[in-house]
Amino acid sequence: MVLIQIFALVGEGIAGATHSLLTGDREAAKVLVAQDEHVDDLVHRLTILVESALIESGRSASERRELIAILKMLPDLERNGDLAEHIARRAARGLGQEMSARSRGLVERMGEVATTIWRHTAEVIADRSVSEAATVEDLDDELDDLHVTLTAELVAGTMPLPVAIELAMVARFYERFGDHAVNLARRISMLSGSALEPPSAGAD
Repeated sequence: MVLIQIFALVGEGIAGATHSLLTGDREAAKVLVAQDEHVDDLVHRLTILVESALIESGRSASERRELIAILKMLPDLERNGDLAEHIARRAARGLGQEMSARSRGLVERMGEVATTIWRHTAEVIADRSVSEAATVEDLDDELDDLHVTLTAELVAGTMPLPVAIELAMVARFYERFGDHAVNLARRISMLSGSALEPPSAGAD
């Protein structure tokens, strides 16, 4: 299924981007940057498929609700692919080699949490699990806390200003990655009748 393929590529993207950033593997980072175009193509293809299915006759109300939910999920999926690509671009420019030891540890943890949150989000989509959706919310809280901690490290002035600015962007990318994962989990939970709050429309 195209949706599962997109999820897999985005998961590979965020994990690979973090690894490339921390190890200084610029070539791997460049491959991930190029891979984002494939994610965009798949999202576009799935959009066309879902829109076509919606206008077909004979669809039940529940089927239409599910198709509409998928259609609304696609922007969050595409955006998370973009966020992984943004991190990979910084890795390709060698940002990881200029980071302080503490910031490296924080980024490593943010990457681990982002990868985990994405796995749980995929499980929410596959199993319609409300408990998994709650786990996604908890992991997003941890990403938010890490974002605050890394920002404080940058303000402390332990790195040159240009490096700190770029790393602040990276921290924001991880934080937004978690927000989009929460949006996806909430959409599916609402489709399943959960009382979770509706998705956020906050700007990136």
